[in-house]
Amino acid sequence: MNSIVKIILVEDEPYNLRLLQGMIKKLRPEWEVVKTLESVKGSVEWLRNNPHPDLFFMDIQLADGLCFSIFDQVEVKGMVIFTTAFDNYAIRAFKVNSIDYLLKPFKERDLEAAIEKFENFSERSKGVKNSPDYAEIMDAIRKGEKKYRKRFLISKGAAFYMLPVKEIAYFFSENRVTTAVTFSNQNHVVDFPLEILEEELNPETFFRANRQLIVNIQAIEKIENYFSGKLKIRLNPLFGGEPIISRLKASDFKAWVGR
Repeated sequence: MNSIVKIILVEDEPYNLRLLQGMIKKLRPEWEVVKTLESVKGSVEWLRNNPHPDLFFMDIQLADGLCFSIFDQVEVKGMVIFTTAFDNYAIRAFKVNSIDYLLKPFKERDLEAAIEKFENFSERSKGVKNSPDYAEIMDAIRKGEKKYRKRFLISKGAAFYMLPVKEIAYFFSENRVTTAVTFSNQNHVVDFPLEILEEELNPETFFRANRQLIVNIQAIEKIENYFSGKLKIRLNPLFGGEPIISRLKASDFKAWVGR
């Protein structure tokens, strides 16, 4: 990303603010911090009267309340990387909505990863209105609910479009490339390894069958006993023959199918 990125830091702890500023300056010296804010009230007032930046780093717990109150009062234009000291259910909501987060105390490698994610997302989504659903994230965190991925941003040539998760029959990995196969038998490359998808997909619907495959329960056409306590499944659309469920996973798989 060659252009100057304008950022705002919303943080009420001076030490963390200095630390974050220093790390950003080291990793992206061309970036411009246009403002630092330390409260919900101050953030809302500033955002109502000034152009919004490209990126926010926003602490969840501020002195006068949760930062989510900012979103209740003003439409935030720009991506957000949340910062938090709490490693809990909220993290899932951030991940599945194409938003990153930083846990305190800040680590440079984590900041670098979050910045790269922002840069990649910004580059790929140029001209595409695909802002994360902040309202959905806030609602999930306030209610303590786990949120799972609902869609993917898929590239096709020079264009982008949304692929709903409900249309995907299974995911398979080959040569470190993950492909989503839809029920209409269309293949789409997705930028996530199966290990990440296993965390972000609803376990009521998807199951990690083996190292190569995650399946949607609606795609399972037939289940047969195989030798040594293994299971053999047939998928629709077909997947390279009949995938095998290992003996160690067979019990969990049968329990999942029978829920």
